Amino acid sequence: MSEIDMTVGARPRRRAAFGFIFASALMNSISFGLMIPILPNLIRQLTGGDTAAASDWNVVFATTWGLMQFIVGPILGMLSDRVGRRPILLISNFGLAVDFLFMAFAPTLWWLYVGRILNGMTAASFSTGGAYVADITPPEHRAKNFGMLTSAFSMGFLVGPTLGGFLGDINIRLPFLVAAGLTALNWFYGLLILPESLPAERRLARFEWARANPLGSLRLLQSHPGLLSLAGVGFLFQLAQIVLPQVFVLYTTWRYHWSMSVLGLTFLITGVMGVIVQMFLVGPAVARFGERRLVLIGCVAGALGFAWYGTASTGWAYLMAAPIFAFSGFLMPGVQGLMSQRVPPNQQGQLQGANQSLQGIAGIIGPSIFGLTFAFSVRHNSTLHLPGLAIYLAGGLFVLAFLLAWGFAHPHRAPTPAAA
Repeated sequence: MSEIDMTVGARPRRRAAFGFIFASALMNSISFGLMIPILPNLIRQLTGGDTAAASDWNVVFATTWGLMQFIVGPILGMLSDRVGRRPILLISNFGLAVDFLFMAFAPTLWWLYVGRILNGMTAASFSTGGAYVADITPPEHRAKNFGMLTSAFSMGFLVGPTLGGFLGDINIRLPFLVAAGLTALNWFYGLLILPESLPAERRLARFEWARANPLGSLRLLQSHPGLLSLAGVGFLFQLAQIVLPQVFVLYTTWRYHWSMSVLGLTFLITGVMGVIVQMFLVGPAVARFGERRLVLIGCVAGALGFAWYGTASTGWAYLMAAPIFAFSGFLMPGVQGLMSQRVPPNQQGQLQGANQSLQGIAGIIGPSIFGLTFAFSVRHNSTLHLPGLAIYLAGGLFVLAFLLAWGFAHPHRAPTPAAA
C-alpha cells in the first residue's frame, strides 16, 4: 500500500485513513468498557461463585492490564517509527481480535488471565494511532483530530458497558465474540484502505531497546523543551480521571442511593456530553483560543466539576455539574497538539508510546489511591464528614495540572527530523 500523499487531492484518502484510526481507538475503548459489567461476573463464575475471591482477582486483572500498557506502548511506538505505522496497526488489530476469541473460550481463570495480558498488549496500539494522526495532520489542526480520537474513547465507554450488559444477559461470553468480529472487520477494512503515513526517509534507522523500554521512552520527554511538563499535565489528567470508574458507582449509591437504572442513565448523559465536546467543540475552540487556552479551560472545568461532584448533597445537584465537567475534555487534545509540535516526525511514535506508559502508570496506582481514600472517608464519615474526599483529591490534581500548564503550555515550532 502506498504512502499518503499530503496534497489536496489526497484528502479523501486521509479521511478514510483517519476513519480506520478512529475505529481502532473505538474498539480499544470498547474492549475496556466491555470488561466493566462482564469480566467481574465471569471471574466469579470461574472462581466457583466466591465474590471475595472474584474481587481480588478483578484488581489483579485491572492492574495487569495497565502494566501491559506501560510496558508495550513504548515498544509499539518505536517500532512504528522504525517500520511505519501501517504494519503495527494492522498486526495489533488482528491480535486484538484473536485475544477476544482467546478470552471467549478460556476454560479456566488462568487462561482468562493470559488472555487479559494479551489484550492489554495489543490494545496498546493507541500510541501508534496517535502517531499516525500526527503524521497526516498539519500542526495547527492536530488538537482537533486528537479531540476526535479522544471522543472515540468516550463513545467506547458509552457503547462498551451497554453492549456488554445486553449481550452478557444472553450469554456471558457472547460480548467477547461480538468484539472479536467487529475488530476483525476493522482489521480487514484497514488492510484494504489504510496507506502508510510515515515515508521511509523519515523513519528511524534502527530500533533501540534502550529507548523502547518504558523508562527509556520517558527519557524522550526530557530531550525537548517543555515536553516533560506537558506530559506531566497529561499524566495528572489521566490519574484524576481514574476516580470515576473506581468510586463513582460506590459513591453515588452510598450517598444518593441511586438505582442501577439511574446509574445507567447517568453514564449515558455524561458520555454523550463528553462526545459532543470532544468531537464537535474542540476544533472551533482551538481555532478561536489556541491549544494553550484549551488546556487551561480543561483544567478549570475539571477542577470545578470535581469540586461540585464532591460537594453535591443530592443526586440532582450532582448531575448539574456534568455540563461543566464535560469541558475537561478540552485538556488532552490541547496537550497532545502542543506535545506533537515539539518532536520531529520520526519520534512521534516514541512520544505517543511515552504518553501511553504514563497512562499505564496512572492505571496501576490510581485504583489504590482513590479506592483507599474513598474507603477511609466512608469509615470515618461520622467524624470527618467528607464523603467526597476521593473526588476532591482528583479535583486537586486538576489544580496542579493548571499550574503546570500555565507555565509550560505554549505553542512551539515543530523541529526537523532527528538524526538516526
